[in-house]
Amino acid sequence: MSSYKELVAQAEALMKEAEKARKAELASVVSEIKEKMREYGITVADLGMSAGKKSRAPKAPAVVNYRGPNGETWAGGKGRKPEWVRALLAAGKDVEAYRV
Repeated sequence: MSSYKELVAQAEALMKEAEKARKAELASVVSEIKEKMREYGITVADLGMSAGKKSRAPKAPAVVNYRGPNGETWAGGKGRKPEWVRALLAAGKDVEAYRV
């Protein structure tokens, strides 16, 4: 019977051999796919994939919830308030009066 170390060494050797076989088969498959794509004029876009960097969907603009006295707009979200809102609040006015 084989020892544990011998079995581990055999398993590692088999895994290396399997990885070599996978890489060889993969190269062959990729070559065949490229050949078919050239033959039929298929592009990556035709397959519904992008050729490079994944793109994100464009971000929708924020919905305007407030309109200032000079036409300025503000969505009212998190973060720093626009200067015109801060000026209204400093003057003691209610920003809700400017809700769209």
